[in-house]
Amino acid sequence: MENLKNHATAAEEFIKDEPRTDWHDETLWFVRQKRDLAAHTLPEWEELREWGSQIKNHTLSNLDEYLENFETNAQANGIKIHWAKDAEEHNQIIHKIITDNKFEKIVKSKSMLTEECHLNEFLIQKGIAVVDTDLGERIVQFRNEAPSHIVLPAIHLKKQDVSETFHKHLNTEKGNNDPQYLTEAARQHLRNHFVESELAITGVNFAVAETGGFVVCTNEGNADMGVNTAKIHIACMGMEKIIPKAEHLAVFLRLLTRSATGQPITTYSSHFNKPRPGQEMHIVIVDNGRSRQLGRADFRNSLKCIRCAACFNTCPVYRRSGGHSYHTAVAGPIGSILSPNLDMRANADLPFASTLCGSCSNVCPVKIDIHEQLWKWRQVLVNEGYVTTTKKIGMGGMAMVFAHPRLYRLLGSIGRKTIKWFPFFVNNKLNPWYKQRDMPEAPKESFRDWFKKQQK
Repeated sequence: MENLKNHATAAEEFIKDEPRTDWHDETLWFVRQKRDLAAHTLPEWEELREWGSQIKNHTLSNLDEYLENFETNAQANGIKIHWAKDAEEHNQIIHKIITDNKFEKIVKSKSMLTEECHLNEFLIQKGIAVVDTDLGERIVQFRNEAPSHIVLPAIHLKKQDVSETFHKHLNTEKGNNDPQYLTEAARQHLRNHFVESELAITGVNFAVAETGGFVVCTNEGNADMGVNTAKIHIACMGMEKIIPKAEHLAVFLRLLTRSATGQPITTYSSHFNKPRPGQEMHIVIVDNGRSRQLGRADFRNSLKCIRCAACFNTCPVYRRSGGHSYHTAVAGPIGSILSPNLDMRANADLPFASTLCGSCSNVCPVKIDIHEQLWKWRQVLVNEGYVTTTKKIGMGGMAMVFAHPRLYRLLGSIGRKTIKWFPFFVNNKLNPWYKQRDMPEAPKESFRDWFKKQQK
């Protein structure tokens, strides 16, 4: 099976621009460092992670009960609940609300679920335009691109790229790269969309079973701007976003933004419990493969994810290959676990886009064993036959080498001599490792030989 949307091929395109690749790497590592500083200010940080993990474990083990509780309490608050088994049903539900009310002015704040369901594309095919109001989302929408990061959608772009995009679509001054000028242009552009909106679509960060309410976290306030002027508010949530009690928000709100951007808390943590007078509020609760993932013993706790993207910011592969190389709505290490569940064939390459270094698991605020699940997905994919012929042959060859110590030592010796005396045998385009790397200097001896000398 050859995947036309192959991570390695797409990453090769991104890496061609070496200065941009270095900048992308350094910028995301800067965000990772901010996360570390924020975490270290809390003596109870590891305790918070454990609480978050255990709350999520408990919720997933009783998900049916909490979903029913949430539905009952939300309906008692005057909220209309819809259930969608997949992306198609999710999109059809929203389309029906739009057409029933003859809406033309629609705004949407950041929602990775709507990206997962390809809502914008679906509505465009129906002749309906939606304005993304998150700044990063609006930039990539102008460029007809997908977000490359779940928290920082336009992190792959520099201010010069944004300036060119705004000049084309907003008629801003050509060549003006001042971030304040560009942000003000976006603010003025979006203001009328907020004021005139008839329908506002948001995501859901946390849904509280106890109250039937939900929380939306933003740094720009764009979700609030849209919701508080629109006649109807539709909130789209994956069914795993449930937490049992309102008091649990104290744990997750402290974990979320410290992990995502190094802030103590999001600028806006907006709590919605019922529609305002004269407004309708709808919640679309979506499965789209989540119940299937819940039934996979090795992968169920991936549903604990709170979409902070800490695993993106620390991952050496993501930082160097860019989000678009993952060809899915949710990129990075966590996306490489979630995406094969949605379509094993199309996303079989993603669990292999990892060094298995474990840094992702180390920073996860709810203690998902991300690198272990990536390793387990590889086994599943190989057993199901969803890997390329070359990878099968290569892995089979490596297995044989590792199973025979003498053969391993012999080939290691040949490899060291080849790199030292005949470097052109490995420094060529036929070697995939050479394409984006400087090959290492050949070691003088193997670790085994060095170790034996130290024992004398």
